[in-house]
Amino acid sequence: MRKSVIFLIALLAVFAAVLSACGPAAGTTAAPTEAATSAPTEAVTEAAPTEAATAEATEAGGPVDTSVRVAAVLDTGGENDRSFNEYTLKGAREAAEELGLDFAYVVSESTADYDRNIENFVSEGYNLIITVGFLMGDATAKAAVAHPDVHFAIIDYPYFPDADGHCPGDPDTVTDDCYKDVLPNVTSLLFAEDEVGYLAGVLAGCMTETNVIGSVSGMEIPPVQKFVAGYQTGAKSVNPDVETLNVYIPDFNDPATGKQAGQEQLSKDADVIFGVGGNTGNGGLLAAKEAGKMAIGVDVDQYFTYPEVADALITSAAKNMDVAAGDAVNAMAHGTLEGGIVTATVANGGVGLAPYHDWDSKISQDCKDKVTEAHDGLTAGTVDTGWNP
Repeated sequence: MRKSVIFLIALLAVFAAVLSACGPAAGTTAAPTEAATSAPTEAVTEAAPTEAATAEATEAGGPVDTSVRVAAVLDTGGENDRSFNEYTLKGAREAAEELGLDFAYVVSESTADYDRNIENFVSEGYNLIITVGFLMGDATAKAAVAHPDVHFAIIDYPYFPDADGHCPGDPDTVTDDCYKDVLPNVTSLLFAEDEVGYLAGVLAGCMTETNVIGSVSGMEIPPVQKFVAGYQTGAKSVNPDVETLNVYIPDFNDPATGKQAGQEQLSKDADVIFGVGGNTGNGGLLAAKEAGKMAIGVDVDQYFTYPEVADALITSAAKNMDVAAGDAVNAMAHGTLEGGIVTATVANGGVGLAPYHDWDSKISQDCKDKVTEAHDGLTAGTVDTGWNP
């Protein structure tokens, strides 16, 4: 009996020793798996920039090329123009910082500075140069032809051959595709202004009490024309009898003239003013605000960028320029940025109406439903915005 007890004690001791040896190893194996399962969001949120860049690279399907150097050449409106310059700069800079890329920018003092500002960045070794707006179209094309190893991305300007088949920057080559044969190193970042203008028009056409709506527009160029065409078509889609007023002003930085134009439209019973022309359009918004009428902003959510008129804004027809610029930087860093046209649409979330903010409770559910229906139709491709290039 005693021998049996001794044998049992010895057997238990051996078994305990085995458990002691195996236990920590099992715990060590389980702990990382549990941590990885329970806190992935926190790990991403707290990751260092290099870890974040690695995660983005994996998602994009390739490593980040940290030798990419990004520069932005802004137009004359300044870096705090509450519009194209400010939001392009924001998107490009934030993307570059997240990816650990060298970044620089310059504000053009006048149109005469475009060529020099671009050339300075080329000479300093920047290999992605982002330019802003149609006024910089020719300077960008000229630089792209002269420097085929540098990639350019331009906001809101497409390149098409003229009647003789020639493209900007190259008077000799004849082609039907500027990007293929002349500007393969240029990406045009465009927006479906007619689509978001259509949504703004649907809201205006539903909200008007006088049956007259207006738009104060900048230069008569395709992006502005698309806004206007969509706005007028959208309004008439829900209110066939609505009268649509519009004026083009050949300057994006003339708020005084824009205000006068807005006041004139208000005198003709317009009770909604859509400002479609930078600071010029802002003048129209201010006229609506001072008259106690409704206003619709443009390009960005002007509730935040133009607080002086915030309580008059029923919405803004927004183009996500920061997203477009940031996407271009990301694509360049991952080696996937190609020449050609990239268009932001309602379907891909690149354009859309800003929130209703102070007007949310004042806009009827019927009007909100009409906007939703129009949004769904644009996404499905079943809506004609009225824009025929």
